[in-house]
Amino acid sequence: MRIAFYAPMKSPDHPVPSGDRLMAQLLIRALEMAGHSVEVVSQFRIHAGTPEAAAEALPRAGEELQRLRHKWRDEPKPELWFCYHPYYKSPDLFGPAIAAEFTIPYVTAEASYSRKRDAMGWALFQKPVGEAIRQAAVNIAFTERDRKGLEDVFPEARIAGVKPFIDTVLFEAATPAPVPQRLASVAMMRAGDKMESYTMLAAALRKIEDRPWTLGIIGDGPLRAEVEALFAGFAPGRIDWLGQREPEEIADLLSKSGIYVWPGCGEAYGLAYLEAQAAGLPVVAQETAGVPAVVEADVTGLLTPAGDVEAYARAVAGLLDDRTRRDAMASAARRFVVEERSLAGASHELDLILNHAGAAHDR
Repeated sequence: MRIAFYAPMKSPDHPVPSGDRLMAQLLIRALEMAGHSVEVVSQFRIHAGTPEAAAEALPRAGEELQRLRHKWRDEPKPELWFCYHPYYKSPDLFGPAIAAEFTIPYVTAEASYSRKRDAMGWALFQKPVGEAIRQAAVNIAFTERDRKGLEDVFPEARIAGVKPFIDTVLFEAATPAPVPQRLASVAMMRAGDKMESYTMLAAALRKIEDRPWTLGIIGDGPLRAEVEALFAGFAPGRIDWLGQREPEEIADLLSKSGIYVWPGCGEAYGLAYLEAQAAGLPVVAQETAGVPAVVEADVTGLLTPAGDVEAYARAVAGLLDDRTRRDAMASAARRFVVEERSLAGASHELDLILNHAGAAHDR
């Protein structure tokens, strides 16, 4: 199929790396691997911090919708519209209208809806999200948490599941050479959930300074100075600031580490957890949000109660102290991702879902 791909929160072509951008890129690659032709049809971004700011984007959105309509009056129309991650701050203001006008299936992936946001001033922008979910030939959920969230609000919605996945090629190419006492984290340094996780990680590591660990932090961002301040009290040589790295470098650095430590405050699921496990690292994270969708508790990693710094510190210390358990979890983690969360597997699942959605739409 000719697929029109749109990500209102962040285009897959956006210059700033993030989990959202990576997931959009992976979806495109999975669709192309299945034989589909994918075009990123708009760079229009709507990701507003307030309802007022979102409202300011509406006139420009109207212009972009007209551009897309004219585009396909002169060119072959797409055979399916695929929207990645529409939610209250980033609704799809084009796809549902285009799909209806050109009589093509409309599909969402990782759509979400929160009733409480309507009472917080976002009703105008959540309304098109809800309408899109109802209209969709299928809504693809990546976690059971997301599926349940859609079913609770829209019991009539058509929903299918694809588990979070990554391209494992770089990680399979790197042979694990772990330093068991080497901890690793990969995360942007920005406000919100990321800063909350950095804060919790620093607090937990202070409780186990008696262990001979070192921590390599891969990442950068606008709050780098604030993140560095959180770890300022540790002895020299304990923290390595590795900055932003290319994917090949990340795979290499992870393969030489022993344990992946990232609390995961508010994580939708976290592709970095899958990358770490593919590199042969057990994970220590919180059992919160979508993290259980990418880490098998007590098999590929340890999941601790949300907000419990003491429990988190004990979990990290436990793997530092028990090399046999660390090694067993490391092997299980690598098998889990390579065998169950690969790009090729996701490509096959997506292809089946879209073909079914297209056939159902044509009936």
